[in-house]
Amino acid sequence: MLLPNILLTGQLYDGYDEEYDCPILDEDRVVDELENQMSEGGVIVDYHGCDFFPERWFHIVFVLQADNSVLYKRLETRGYNEKKLKDNIQCEIFQVLYEEALASYKEEIVHQLPSNKPEDLEDNINQILKWIEQWIKDHST
Repeated sequence: MLLPNILLTGQLYDGYDEEYDCPILDEDRVVDELENQMSEGGVIVDYHGCDFFPERWFHIVFVLQADNSVLYKRLETRGYNEKKLKDNIQCEIFQVLYEEALASYKEEIVHQLPSNKPEDLEDNINQILKWIEQWIKDHST
């Protein structure tokens, strides 16, 4: 599930941030909207933050990380304004999202994965698929 798509199509935002040129997420409405899907299980959530998602929703959390030079080029290519670009780079330097994940979930379920080159994508997918297969084996009755 790609959360940004659900946010925009489901009107799950509360205004627009002109400075960052993006919608303002209504976190309570997002959680309400996703509750039934998440309780059924088998859902992958793709989003850049996690501190408002209930801990009970996840068995594992992956935080993608990129070298600053790689990230800068990606964000510049997307047309991010200077402030948004600078803030995202600082966030990566200080590992804000990783620290947020560690503060929100049990440390043993939080994992960092590199996201610098195309090969990393394939490696990450394979690692996640292996984890899913093992989780299914461990939880089969």
